[in-house]
Formats: sequence, C-alpha cells, structure tokens
Amino acid sequence: QVQLLESGGGWVQAGGSLRLSCAASGRTLSNYAMGWFRQAPGKEREFAAAISMGGRTTNYADSVKGRFTISRDNAKNTVYLQMNSLRPEDTAAYYCAAGPTTVVVTRGGVDYWGKGTLVTVSS
Repeated sequence: QVQLLESGGGWVQAGGSLRLSCAASGRTLSNYAMGWFRQAPGKEREFAAAISMGGRTTNYADSVKGRFTISRDNAKNTVYLQMNSLRPEDTAAYYCAAGPTTVVVTRGGVDYWGKGTLVTVSS
C-alpha cells in the first residue's frame, strides 16, 4: 500500500504561482510513475501531468503545458507540481496519483490516489 498526502494548495491571484507537494509513505515512490489530476467544481476529474519512475519522461495536458512543471525527488519520496501563470480556470482540487507507467497514469490507470488539495485562483 502507498499513502499519498498532498500539500501546498491555497488561494492565489491570477498570474501567480503555487507549488504542490505529494509525500508518500508505505512504499518507495521510485517504483511508480506519478501524476497530478484535478477536478473543478461540477466537472469530472482530469489529467494534468505525469512523470516516469526515474523522472526522465514527463507528459502534460494541453491546458497546462508551458505553465506547469512536474518533478520528483525519489530520495525524499516526494513529487511536486510547480504551477505558474495561474488562471481562474485552474481552480480545482488537485490530486496526486501513483501508477505503473507514465502512459497508463496519463490515461487514468491509477493504483493509488491522494485525498487532494484545493487550489483557488481569483481573477
């Protein structure tokens, strides 16, 4: 079992930045590809970013490409999502996820989910 705990969410004005963290316990994160998903009020959960086990491969949704950066520190068992140039439409609960490969995680094939952290972007 892997337990994932997100942190770093909050309120920010449009154009601002936030960095989300996802700390894992139970098993080492280096055995998993990792991803970030988000769910806006009244909408379905959607993929945002993914990173391979070793961190060499990343994948992004078109809506966040060029603004968000996913990274990981396997020594700290932690994954990050740096979010820049935030927009009101980025307002959502952000969830950390672990899965077998980057491709599978991107398609929603997730073995473990965190409980989420809320990001609110005001205009």
